[in-house]
Amino acid sequence: MNYVTYGGVTVGLCLLIHRVVTWWPGRKSLMKDPIKHAQKLLPWLASWCYGCLTTLGVAGLIGTASSAVLGLSNWLGDAALVWGVGERSGQLAARATFVPLTGPGNCLVLILTVGFIAAVKKAGEEESAVLKRGAWCGITLGTSAGVAGFAAVPLAQAANWVAGIVYGAFQ
Repeated sequence: MNYVTYGGVTVGLCLLIHRVVTWWPGRKSLMKDPIKHAQKLLPWLASWCYGCLTTLGVAGLIGTASSAVLGLSNWLGDAALVWGVGERSGQLAARATFVPLTGPGNCLVLILTVGFIAAVKKAGEEESAVLKRGAWCGITLGTSAGVAGFAAVPLAQAANWVAGIVYGAFQ
């Protein structure tokens, strides 16, 4: 289990705010064609889901990379809170319990990793950065005790269910 601090959640929320602000087309434009504008959020949202899944009990290289990103985000965010607003560092913001991925769920994360790497390599420079920031945001907010962490529960259950069907675990 990866633990996130207030600093890590702050970094994740900053990434989320950055994406919403850079995406926001304006009220009139959004009302005129909401599907077109919502479609622009889908790659970021998919990479957020991927990042979130990598924090839910995945081990090996993928879990280690996710843990390293989370640890760096915790440190970076804690430093910003200490020096920026005088807050204490190291305060945990993690959920008390979480839904771990099953064996087939972890297999699905490996498959999603291949897809994520392919998408990052195929995307242009700007879209590649959007995908990476989405995964980073998912890693930092996936185990938080707030709304984003709450979203990780059905995401993990869905991944376990889909993987169970794909791998024949639920017969």
